[in-house]
Amino acid sequence: MKKKALKFFFIAGEPSGDLHGEKLINALKKLIPHSLFFGYGGDRMKKAGMNIIEHSDNLAFMGFFEIIKHLPKIYQLLKKTVDIISSIKPDRIILIDYPGFNLRIAKRIVHLNIPITYFILPQAWAWKENRVKTMKKTLDQALSIFPFEKNWFQSKGLTVEYIGHPFVENNKIFESSKSFYGRHNLNFSFPILVLLPGSRQQEIDKHWPVFLKTVKIIKTKFPKLQIIVGKAPNVHLNEIPIDFVIEKESRKAILFSTAAIVASGTATLECAVEKTPMVVCYKLSGFSWYIAKLLVNVKFSSMVNLIGDTKIVPELLQGSMTPENIAKEIIPLLDKKSNRRNKMTEQLKQIIDLLGVPGVYDRAAVEIFKKTKINVN
Repeated sequence: MKKKALKFFFIAGEPSGDLHGEKLINALKKLIPHSLFFGYGGDRMKKAGMNIIEHSDNLAFMGFFEIIKHLPKIYQLLKKTVDIISSIKPDRIILIDYPGFNLRIAKRIVHLNIPITYFILPQAWAWKENRVKTMKKTLDQALSIFPFEKNWFQSKGLTVEYIGHPFVENNKIFESSKSFYGRHNLNFSFPILVLLPGSRQQEIDKHWPVFLKTVKIIKTKFPKLQIIVGKAPNVHLNEIPIDFVIEKESRKAILFSTAAIVASGTATLECAVEKTPMVVCYKLSGFSWYIAKLLVNVKFSSMVNLIGDTKIVPELLQGSMTPENIAKEIIPLLDKKSNRRNKMTEQLKQIIDLLGVPGVYDRAAVEIFKKTKINVN
């Protein structure tokens, strides 16, 4: 019997979710070629064939105070989303990360009896453990990308499938180091520092001024230091020194750099996969930081340290994120002969081994298909 086209409704609320959504859609299309995709996402998901109902740029809320400011807009969007899903009647809803919004939606649509897959799970092991209760009541399927999550969630009564981390995919870089250096007028003889200040404008506003001051200090030690900025497409840098190089493909910037200063988030794992030594930083508004300190119950901020369950990379957060502190930590990592750099590189190799093997999106698509195919006739 011929398989009918399934309708999937995705919600991805930030650039990383847009990237994962694109690849998951492409994997699903290989299994069910004529399926239809609707939802919230960005340009990548649109390119993959999804009908964008709300662009992810309009969903970029972060921090406690910032979310409070936007509560009327958020609640209006929640109501709109329920109405849209009720109208489309998808065969399955796929939520990607973005837990503050996605779990609220899950609670509001559970009465529709549409199965829900959650891909890239809320980090309930870090904070808001009570989110597991909502997940158990609303989710049909939970797909994890971190090795330690399966046992943790299952100890709370939620069945989880670990499929590996997307960063282990064998995505080739179609550019040689010679080409990259030539395109940016870089010199092989001098170290390269990549700056990764974040993918949201609120992160940029907090981090970028500190990064600029840090570079000035580092250049007193490495006057020939070369700077590459891994810039997300949806953010604005209000000051860019003339000798800074902008690279839109952050993976290339990471791969060809000597070391990195990186905002805590998925970019820390990108650096780990490329074995690029790093210093991790993060800064919130004073109010958001105060609340975070009360609620967060993990001993590390960066995913690299969490996966390794030990301090592999330095973390400079909030008040500790000063130009002087960052410079002190990053300078030894720019020296390819330093013991500190070599030790970190070896530890990053161990992290890579824990992240699984390539084929993550294909495995996710198969798991989703197995859960959904009861509706395929």
